[in-house]
Amino acid sequence: MAHFPLQDPILAAVGTFADELGVELHVVGGYVRDMMRSAVRKDLDFTLVGDAVHFARRFAERMNTHAIVYERFRTALVPIHTPEGLYHCEFVGTRKEEYLPHSRKPIVSEGTFEDDLRRRDFTVNAMAICLNQGRFGELVDIFGGQQDMKAQLLRTPLDPHITFSDDPLRMMRAARFAAQLGFRVDDTAIAAMRDMADRIRIISQERITDELLKTLAAPKPSIGLDLLFTTGLMRHIFPEVHALAGVDLKRVEGHAYRHKDVFYHTLQVLDNVAVASDNLWLRFATLMHDIAKPKTKRFLDGIGWSFHGHEELGARWQDRIFRNLKLPLHHLEYVKTLVRLHQRPMALVDEEVTDSAIRRLIVQAEEAGETGLNDLFTLCRADITTKNPKRAEAYLQNYELVYQKTLVVRERDNLMAFQSPLRGEEIMTLCDIPASRAVGILKTAIETAILDGIIPNNYEAAKTYLLANKDTLLAQTDAPSNRRGDVERRLADKREATRKKR
Repeated sequence: MAHFPLQDPILAAVGTFADELGVELHVVGGYVRDMMRSAVRKDLDFTLVGDAVHFARRFAERMNTHAIVYERFRTALVPIHTPEGLYHCEFVGTRKEEYLPHSRKPIVSEGTFEDDLRRRDFTVNAMAICLNQGRFGELVDIFGGQQDMKAQLLRTPLDPHITFSDDPLRMMRAARFAAQLGFRVDDTAIAAMRDMADRIRIISQERITDELLKTLAAPKPSIGLDLLFTTGLMRHIFPEVHALAGVDLKRVEGHAYRHKDVFYHTLQVLDNVAVASDNLWLRFATLMHDIAKPKTKRFLDGIGWSFHGHEELGARWQDRIFRNLKLPLHHLEYVKTLVRLHQRPMALVDEEVTDSAIRRLIVQAEEAGETGLNDLFTLCRADITTKNPKRAEAYLQNYELVYQKTLVVRERDNLMAFQSPLRGEEIMTLCDIPASRAVGILKTAIETAILDGIIPNNYEAAKTYLLANKDTLLAQTDAPSNRRGDVERRLADKREATRKKR
């Protein structure tokens, strides 16, 4: 029987308390798994024979804290502040869980300690360590989890069809753990995932999205996402990403025009970003950056495959995608901005590109926040997936040139958190006009003049420009302004021309 020298004082404290109450207590699941991997974990799951809520409340009193009770499931969470950090201790009574064929929530009933381990998702999460005196540190492993840890294998305690049927989200957890831990999923489990992929539809969107984001946060997200795709789960949970797969091939007069598989290209870019940043929403934007390519795919004679406008369409899609996935909306503009701009820097590699174009890139990128510009270039660098080393190096050098230009222009022209030096109230006073659409048009005109290099970015220059041009600008306020649209079209034309040169 294996024993582990547990050093965490919380484990000793809760074990001693369990002995005082005469309760059999084990720490289970992720803590045991991660301890074997020498990973630190402060989220602790405890299983006990008896009333978990009563135990948690009493233990919370002992530790001078409180218990958060989940009455439906008869579980409780006890947060404990220590010099080593905040611990989250969750207490569960030994139980069985049963899911009806079309239910999203389990029917919970009392069970034995073995029942509790049997209901868990994978053998590496079905190990427990006793915390009672005399058995303190003793490993309980009835399903071979320790052996699977050594083999780096994800295997279900029961037949995978049973385990996944009980809670179909476990299929997504298999993908997530594969990406997080670098473990291989057992072949029988993969086969069951293929057989049962459509059952994921009974799971609430919130739980699905939570697992998807955890997969994106993994050290190598591609492992999990590829597994979701090959088992058919991606078709149900994220059809837009599923639609990225496939190689485009067309033969014209003996010449083959081929375009890479956008899905696997996206996975490679995502892994590249994951090496450079742990920003979850940068990773999500990366997953989205080519999302509209299937919709915009066109074949142009003499040129080949084109995806003109996919960046703008992909940005517009984010409103719907965020709603469908129930993602937090305060990240929406960030993602939209990066998707919309991810090809813009490549269009600016020409040494003759004006400072005006650089200014516009800076201002638009920082609509994603103070890290927007840096995050955009992180995505652009990661988007270089060519197997030709010389070409890859040339692309990187081009991006670096543009990036250095942006730093110089941003600093010189004071473009951090850019907006008009004149506020709306001042514009109304100077022009003797009420609050109206005209105020916004005048403010935009000032900003445009700064971005175009007509005037410097300061208060006096902006005021002088407004007073000198207010009559002309006000005369134009009755007509809709198409300037932004013109700019976007010019930039799109520039990008297409650059693409053709390459």
